[in-house]
Amino acid sequence: MKILAQYSAILEEALQHTKFPEEPHNLYDPLRYFLQLGGKRMRPMLTLMACKLVGSPLEKALPAALAVEYFHNFSLIHDDIMDAAPLRRGQATVHEKWNAHIAILSGDVLLVKAYDHLVSYDAETFKNLYSIFNKTAVEVCEGQQMDMDFEQRTEVNEADYLEMIRLKTSVLLGCALQMGGIVGGAQAKDSQHLYDFGEQLGLAFQIQDDILDLYGESAQVGKQIGGDVLANKKTLLSIIAKRNADTTQLEELMNMERTTNPELKVARAQELYTKLGARSYCEVKMHFHHQKALEALQSMSAHNTNSELLELSEFLLTRSF
Repeated sequence: MKILAQYSAILEEALQHTKFPEEPHNLYDPLRYFLQLGGKRMRPMLTLMACKLVGSPLEKALPAALAVEYFHNFSLIHDDIMDAAPLRRGQATVHEKWNAHIAILSGDVLLVKAYDHLVSYDAETFKNLYSIFNKTAVEVCEGQQMDMDFEQRTEVNEADYLEMIRLKTSVLLGCALQMGGIVGGAQAKDSQHLYDFGEQLGLAFQIQDDILDLYGESAQVGKQIGGDVLANKKTLLSIIAKRNADTTQLEELMNMERTTNPELKVARAQELYTKLGARSYCEVKMHFHHQKALEALQSMSAHNTNSELLELSEFLLTRSF
């Protein structure tokens, strides 16, 4: 999407103009390193798009957008430690390049710096931004804890899984959009519609991610196909497959999870999940949340909903299988 490149350029320039102190090096060098790794910058883009949609110059939302991006990167630095992830965007994670203690402190500073961007607004705007930002920060932590707790649970139901991805992923999209609406002077009901759009789009996007992880093409998805299956990770696909399985099929699923040959394991999962209706169920669920997102956007008053946000939502949910 051409429009994404334009917003990305605006954000990259703003990030380059944000300076961190030189000392202590081991506190600030990791932040400079991590932020230059790039990424889609999707969340701060949503903040800019929302501000523009409600009739204000997008530049007005830049501090709020940077706060969202700083918070997101803070959470990634800490998530990488908890996941013992060696790579992020193809490069060494902060805790691998330095160490876990440095990564924790650097992430903490990045969170504090996020709040620095919010204080540039007037008192009333800051109060509204602070409220939604803090609420979201707590929810993201709750979602991460739920995700980690799921690793220790034998069974996870659909409702619990959807709540986990809502907290871990969707609420930050909603927050990013609502903050853009607040900065742009949107009516309270419109800023809530923006939040609802982001929350529902995030649910659809994460469900699609589950499907793509198993059924996508590696070159298009940008990562190893079947990674969730190989890690025996609980996804909506695996939850629905087990829910639909009879006793014999449940044994087949358990045997698949114990398979040590990666290619065989992924192929068997694809076969079983399709046979048990998990893929088709997830596709229906994805489109349901996408439609709910569109309904929220179309509920906004006196604004052109045939907007960049609509175009972006269609783009995100048409990634190829």
